Amino acid sequence: MAQVIETTTAPLGRVDVDVVTLDLIENALRNARFEMDEVLLRTALSPGIREQHDEFPLIGDPDGKMVVGQFGLSIPDFLDNFDGTVEEGDVLLTSDPYSCGAAISHANDWLVVMPIFVDGRVVGWSSMFGHMSDVGGKSASSMPTDAKTIFEEGVVIPPFKLYSKGVLASDSLRIILNQVRKPDWNRADLNGIVAACRTASRRVQELCARFGVETYVSALDALLARNYRAMKTLLHMIFEEGRTLSFTDYICDDGVGYGPYELRLALTRTGDKVHLDFTGSAPQARGPINYYINENLVRMFFGIYMITVADPQILWNDGFYPLIDVTIPDDSFWKPRYPAALNARNHGIGRVFDLFGGLLGQTNPDLLNAAGFSSSPHFMYSGTYGEGERKGEWFQLYSIGFGGIPGRPIGDGPDGHSLWPSFVNIPCEYLESYYPMRIELWETVADSGGAGLHRGGNGVDVAYRFLEPGTISIHDDRWLTYPWGVNGGKPGARGRKLLQRKDGSTQVLGSKVHDVVVEEGDLLHFVTWGGGGWGDPLARDPELVALEVRRGLVTAAGARLYGVVMSEDGAIDGAATEDLRTSMRAGRVEPLPTFDMGPPMETILANALVETGLPAPRPPVPL
Repeated sequence: MAQVIETTTAPLGRVDVDVVTLDLIENALRNARFEMDEVLLRTALSPGIREQHDEFPLIGDPDGKMVVGQFGLSIPDFLDNFDGTVEEGDVLLTSDPYSCGAAISHANDWLVVMPIFVDGRVVGWSSMFGHMSDVGGKSASSMPTDAKTIFEEGVVIPPFKLYSKGVLASDSLRIILNQVRKPDWNRADLNGIVAACRTASRRVQELCARFGVETYVSALDALLARNYRAMKTLLHMIFEEGRTLSFTDYICDDGVGYGPYELRLALTRTGDKVHLDFTGSAPQARGPINYYINENLVRMFFGIYMITVADPQILWNDGFYPLIDVTIPDDSFWKPRYPAALNARNHGIGRVFDLFGGLLGQTNPDLLNAAGFSSSPHFMYSGTYGEGERKGEWFQLYSIGFGGIPGRPIGDGPDGHSLWPSFVNIPCEYLESYYPMRIELWETVADSGGAGLHRGGNGVDVAYRFLEPGTISIHDDRWLTYPWGVNGGKPGARGRKLLQRKDGSTQVLGSKVHDVVVEEGDLLHFVTWGGGGWGDPLARDPELVALEVRRGLVTAAGARLYGVVMSEDGAIDGAATEDLRTSMRAGRVEPLPTFDMGPPMETILANALVETGLPAPRPPVPL
């Protein structure tokens, strides 16, 4: 456990903070959190951080509880696993999930934690982690899809002092950077993360100087307590006392031929508290899809979902954690045994939100979202320029793909969007300027969003034309199972990856492959999946369906899923539409299902090769 060295040890008093001061401090912290983003984004070099914002800031209270942040992490778990002193001027760094209580979840994430001192006393913590585009290992971008141990995934940094009393551990950093393929990127990104944390520290010190340390820390207590009260109210409103809810979803495969991996989550409210239980989930995966998640991150994810869906005006923070108990079995998908591989844990992160959505909607269908683009699919391309001004120069791309957001009570899911709200795509101009490729297609895939009163968002088809030989790697999911629809809505379409060789042949690629050799002129279609639909498709306005047909978001054939018949000139055939809708209503079972998961799993597995071009995975077995 970390030993925090403070020169001022007298107990800090607490004071009542008026609502105006509380509002000023709250919004100042919000601004400081966004300033952390800007500092990093303006100094980073890797496209994953600089262009796509794959980074997550946090400002915590003196105990490390998150007060503002985007994604959150567990500073208390980090400190519990750090064996050493923490003093003013220290900056701590790690990339080892197993050495920080899973505060981060794979070795590509470099986590910086920094104490904030005022007059010899810790008044808070600033922290940030970012996804490094490469951390060494056997495959460019450090995400080999066949990895079975973390040792295959690159350099794993134990918790240590990157800066000790303000002095950089330059030799240690030099050793770390010697293990990676793009040390200039890593150094710039890491410097930006440290600068962002220091920016947050200055802003907190300014608040303490303006309002006083006692008022500032008391305000943090008030913000955490307010969140506790809000969550307590929401839990009583949404979940029935003593009733156990459960839901199951899947990760399609683990990259080495096993799957699907069944993920179960049960929820029970007893009194003021909710118990989240992952018992019954699949065993630890052989491949690198394991999502080593700590209990506080489960609490944080649950809180994000609850507050975002039920009352988005609340500033979510760690204050509600005492209301949530969590059970995660050892040797499971969620808590693998060291040294299990972890690099492809992005699918599990997203599927957590689908699990929460499935639980929440059982108590109130009006709060239920369909399943959507619950992942951050990765595309990597690397090699060496063979000619021209850059001959002999190494190039390496790591990028995150987008897909269909689910249909929701408030409306349609956006097309081609990110799971994480702050992520943005890498512009085509950037890709074509800095990499030997051309983007020949970037468009939504019509009909890939599930039909519903509120349509699921469409996936996208991005076609990459390679101008230099090299290798590509892909991390994706939902090629086998379907993004389910809700309240009568239909499932979204699955994703697929097609490599068109310059000789005219076409190769179906798995959703998790690495080091696939490509030649100049080859074309990859990176097709992502759609979101499930929400509500009865026959209740959707025919004029809206027709508009989306004209816009290319729905085909004329797809319009019939809504009971809408289009004439050859693109107009609605009113009489035929009325007849079709009447016939469709008469031929279905009422009430409509709360969840439409698609065909039964047995049917999906039996038809996998014919429908997807890929063989069905083998059932997972305990290691």
